[in-house]
Amino acid sequence: MKKIEILGTGCAKCHKLEEESRKAAEELGLECQIDKIEDIQKITSYGVMMTPALVVDGQVKVVGRVPSLETLKKYLSE
Repeated sequence: MKKIEILGTGCAKCHKLEEESRKAAEELGLECQIDKIEDIQKITSYGVMMTPALVVDGQVKVVGRVPSLETLKKYLSE
């Protein structure tokens, strides 16, 4: 099972990344756990200084933007 983390403090882009990531995972039929991380210390522990960010299985994939649905699918299926 994949572990997906959305890093962000609650801005509109953070919510959009979470929404789009859930949609991508559903379309791929992925068995995954999606967590929203809002704790600044946890976010910076990944080396992320700009949100939103997408972390898949402990690896930061996207920082500071919301990628297209197709790009998200690519990241989630790697």
